[in-house]
Amino acid sequence: MLTRRHTLKLAVAGLAMSAMPAFAQDWKAKYPELVFAIIPSENASGVTERYTPFVQYLAKELGTKVTLRIANDYAAIIEGQRTGNIHIASYGPSSFARARMTGAKVDAFAIETNLDGTKGYHSVFYVKKDSPYQKVEDLKGKNLGLVDPNSTSGNNVPRFALNGMKIEPETFFSKVVYTGSHENAIIALQQGTVDIAANWWNDEQESNLQRMARKNMAKAEDFRIIFKSEQIVNSPMAYLTDMPEELKTKIRDAVLNLASKDKAAFDKIYEGKQGPLVAVDNKAYDPIIELNKFVDDLRKKKSS
Repeated sequence: MLTRRHTLKLAVAGLAMSAMPAFAQDWKAKYPELVFAIIPSENASGVTERYTPFVQYLAKELGTKVTLRIANDYAAIIEGQRTGNIHIASYGPSSFARARMTGAKVDAFAIETNLDGTKGYHSVFYVKKDSPYQKVEDLKGKNLGLVDPNSTSGNNVPRFALNGMKIEPETFFSKVVYTGSHENAIIALQQGTVDIAANWWNDEQESNLQRMARKNMAKAEDFRIIFKSEQIVNSPMAYLTDMPEELKTKIRDAVLNLASKDKAAFDKIYEGKQGPLVAVDNKAYDPIIELNKFVDDLRKKKSS
């Protein structure tokens, strides 16, 4: 026979059980759609093809709609995250550091790895293979191709390196051109719009140039590297700090398990040329903040 006490206990237990799934779904009510953004390091259709399977995988794992947004440039991603319109983003190291420097509440949670387990890449300067240039100093009065003001390998590291060579780009070169993407920098070099171009390079097997070669957009053997930087910490994915912890955990787990849970989606992005994504935090990018500050100071000196 049920007493009042038993009835009350059962009612309380029932309320607790019904509240649990509601609590777990709270974030879905607040975030019926998540936006994942990336900058176009290649042409927009190439980015869409590369990342659509990943976005579909993420939607399945999270149980909510995930939309792919291809931003015009790094600044658009930074602003999108600062305003909360972009929930998850794939950054370059310098642009992520810039987001933190300009007040965006974002946290790095995953980092790309190389096949040998390292977590870094390089900035390089390319010239045409048949050009006479053997070192950067040979290109005085020629045209320099950079990528984007917030690009690590396409602007900040090159400017840091040029400063070490006692080269002020805007006076040493005839023209400094921002091409807008790593692919465009190679195309500008290919077409003769620039004589030297900055780009990213992992190793002999993987680089932006190798990716373009696999798509028949360029022949890797048509270009030479005349400068290679020290290793730079690899690119992060970052999400909004203020999102619910349960949602951030789900996103993090899904991304870190991408290589094992959906190998096809993982291979579509990296073409078997990189290792799985692993966990990272903001501290890994503190040295890049210092690099950004250095480049900012160079700009101030130039304009003063």
